[in-house]
Amino acid sequence: MAKHDLDPNYLDPNYEPVVNHTENTPFHQVLAARMQRRTLMKGSVGAALASVMGLGLAGCGSDSNDGTTSSNVSSTDIGFKAVPTSTANEVVVPEGYSTEAFLPWGTPITGSYPAYKPDGTNTGAEQEQQMGMHHDGVHFFPIDLKAGGNSSSEGLLVMNHEYINQGALHANGATYVNDMRPADEVRKEIAAHGVSVVHIKRDTNGKWDIVFGSPFNRRITGNTEMDIRGPVRGYSKLITKYSPDATETRGTLNNCAMGPTPWGTYLAAEENWHGYFANGDATQPREQTRHGVGSSSRYDWELADSAADQYVRFNVSTIGATAADDYRNEANTYGYMVEIDPFTPESKPQKRTALGRFGHEGVIFAPAKEGEPVVCYSGDDSRFEYIYKFVSSKPYYAATAGGYLLDEGTLYVARFNDDGSGDWLSLDLDDADFAAKVAAAEGTQVGDVQFDGFESQADVLLNTRLAADIAGATPMDRPEWGAVDPNSGQVYFTLTNNSRRTEEQVNAANPNANNRTGHIIRWSEEGNDHTATSFDWDIFVFAGEQGTETVVDDEVIVSLTDDNIFNSPDGLWFDYNGRLWIQTDGSDAAPYQNNMMLAANPETREIKRFFVGPVGCEVTGVVSTPDVKTMFVNIQHPDGNWPDSSDPRPRDATVIVTKDDGGVIGA
Repeated sequence: MAKHDLDPNYLDPNYEPVVNHTENTPFHQVLAARMQRRTLMKGSVGAALASVMGLGLAGCGSDSNDGTTSSNVSSTDIGFKAVPTSTANEVVVPEGYSTEAFLPWGTPITGSYPAYKPDGTNTGAEQEQQMGMHHDGVHFFPIDLKAGGNSSSEGLLVMNHEYINQGALHANGATYVNDMRPADEVRKEIAAHGVSVVHIKRDTNGKWDIVFGSPFNRRITGNTEMDIRGPVRGYSKLITKYSPDATETRGTLNNCAMGPTPWGTYLAAEENWHGYFANGDATQPREQTRHGVGSSSRYDWELADSAADQYVRFNVSTIGATAADDYRNEANTYGYMVEIDPFTPESKPQKRTALGRFGHEGVIFAPAKEGEPVVCYSGDDSRFEYIYKFVSSKPYYAATAGGYLLDEGTLYVARFNDDGSGDWLSLDLDDADFAAKVAAAEGTQVGDVQFDGFESQADVLLNTRLAADIAGATPMDRPEWGAVDPNSGQVYFTLTNNSRRTEEQVNAANPNANNRTGHIIRWSEEGNDHTATSFDWDIFVFAGEQGTETVVDDEVIVSLTDDNIFNSPDGLWFDYNGRLWIQTDGSDAAPYQNNMMLAANPETREIKRFFVGPVGCEVTGVVSTPDVKTMFVNIQHPDGNWPDSSDPRPRDATVIVTKDDGGVIGA
């Protein structure tokens, strides 16, 4: 989920290889582009609003500035005047709102607090103590969350750092000496990836700042020690020189979106991890080919002029006598959701393998219910890939809930039928239907893979994409962020774009060939039960230029105007009042101009542009305080010396948005 055409080092997706070559086309009655021949879904799971962490209605029991409860607290109405498109190198918000850049790349947050150097000469060790690059998914955890509170004036801001701009990171960009990379440059690049945990607090004047010296301030990088958890733990295909028993690995990379858990931890997604590894073997195993691991890597970390394993591990060629003597399996330890406990800084991150291994964009939880399974959804952000759902085996109890709930359960993949119904297809070898499909596929060619079966359920999860191919899932137009409507329970997903879909490949859920602008899909689970194995779906809105229409039963439900044209929807988030916030990562050409964020009323489908980012950026990652009076929005890979025009290097940063009258944002 990056503005890939702006970074020549970034492989995916503008010039990624399409790695799903299966022919999963379960639709024989394709709907016309921009048309849905079905009625609007109207299901509801009740009016009570709770966040995925159990926070109450915004304003109810919150520490709002004036101690009052806003009259707009339960409203999804949009109360601001839409802002126009923009080409300015600044953030644009509606009249009556203010913004401030916060926590830019290089800000010292831990350790010895080394200062950011605008000439690019910070060392690798210093970068390990500073904010990483390319801010992405973000969440605000109230400081009193574990005690049942919902503070809006102090908390832990946790965010992903997806990838890097080598030209800005180093004094003179990436360098090579005798075809080798200087080890400290590589260390710095690895350190600029990962996750930051920052303790922040608002003072009496309303200004936010870092709580310096807080034990919660922390960097998790591409070199942090991590545990492998769930069914893939101990599996032979994860054996490496670092972990001969296949229970540990190092680092998390290319972290895009995220998801807060119902028990107050943070899940970081590993998306385009495949580009960080190089395999020089004549042939690659299916665990690599189905994801696009190639003979060269994105940043050449394996070429570091050091024999240290922290660099050698990015060469996944067969070098040693056994897997325990080299890093041929290192790539198999990536592609998961990584759980981080921000309130326990000494804790070790956990890779939760039961949620599957693929290009995770993020994860979104359905509201947790006492005594019932935990349910979460995740998209695989690549062309013609799939949407997944995980249902835990064990029930959720607030008093004892933890990451163990994500280690056992059933992983499903979505099939969107042409009549507006849908099915969740189990990827469990104990499921008779799936087992029969696996047996029938053995000995056949599945896409580019000659399929020879699965050794175990661990093998299924390691090869989740291949399993979904065999199950017969619907190939989607780059499923990215998801969001669950706290009022209706409906699930929304952005389908960012897919310019490679042909007329022969369109289907009801992805009806546009050469889909350059994308759309947003949503569904209601059967009986409003998120554990159900069937659902009803529709398209919430098609992105595009002025006049683009979304039609239901021959009635135009949405017609885009100057107030809300957008392309390539990416980030997606419901605030605690039930407004839907849509962020874009698309072309910055006319008529769209700079990337933006819009607000949508899910009940009426009214959409207005709220926020436009600076030149060249992606607007990605959004969250608010529980009272919805402070919003945090991330700006990734700005082009033109933003946010400080005097700084020769553009810096990713978080933007703090507030309403001048201290009110609820969006109301």
